[in-house]
Amino acid sequence: MINMVLLQAADEVDLSTLNTILHTLLTKLASLGERIIFAVIIYFIGIWVVKLLKKLIARILERKRVEGAVLSFVNNMVDALLKLVLALIIIGILGIETTSFAAILAAAGLAVGMAMKDNLSNFAGGVMILLNKPFRLNDSINAQGVEGVVKEIGILYTVLLTGDNRTIYLPNGPLSTGTIVNITAQPQRRIDITLNINYGNSAEDLKVILDGIIKRNDKILKVPQPFVGVTLINNGNFDITLRVWVQTSDYGDVNVGLNESIYKTLTENGIYAPSSLLVRMAE
Repeated sequence: MINMVLLQAADEVDLSTLNTILHTLLTKLASLGERIIFAVIIYFIGIWVVKLLKKLIARILERKRVEGAVLSFVNNMVDALLKLVLALIIIGILGIETTSFAAILAAAGLAVGMAMKDNLSNFAGGVMILLNKPFRLNDSINAQGVEGVVKEIGILYTVLLTGDNRTIYLPNGPLSTGTIVNITAQPQRRIDITLNINYGNSAEDLKVILDGIIKRNDKILKVPQPFVGVTLINNGNFDITLRVWVQTSDYGDVNVGLNESIYKTLTENGIYAPSSLLVRMAE
């Protein structure tokens, strides 16, 4: 009889424990279900907000006339960052501990950042170049001790093609923070040629000779007006300077043509003097 009572009590205890476990499990499942439903709702709302913010940022950049490469890059970066934030929010709603996850993500980001610090600098420099536009494709520039024509503006490197057909990759980090001379940015350039002439030669005769050389070159612009004059008196000699304006596309031909004509004409007139060429960008 006692054994039967004990068995009955044990069965009642097991049944009560099972009911408790089932109740706890159902409660947790209901809570999880609510979280899942809430997470799904937040997901769709978040995706809508991400699209809205991307469109807003794209409109702002378009109003600022940002180039397509920059617009696409910024759009992709904003999309990735906002979706990462949305994912962290959903993970938190589901009850998953985000502290350790964020710590792992931060540690990974730090490790990657240390390993790629130079590339990150170049990446930031590329963004600044695309935004500030110190030069465009097919511009001729002088930067980092190199001169060439811009053939590609990448996120990490800018590609130049030199006059002797070499391809040079300039890191965007130093390029964006250094001095850049855009040779073809202006439609016109000035050519300066300074001749060092010994005393005994007539400055007025030299001015007539140089004026004649200028007038015979139809690529030299009339406005701004060409200049020929004595710019410096030295000990035993003087400097006479010729300044003319040309279209940027004609700069090379006119520069060579003037030097050859000056040398030939001075030789024919018996004027022998060392000459030096000073080139200045149009201001």
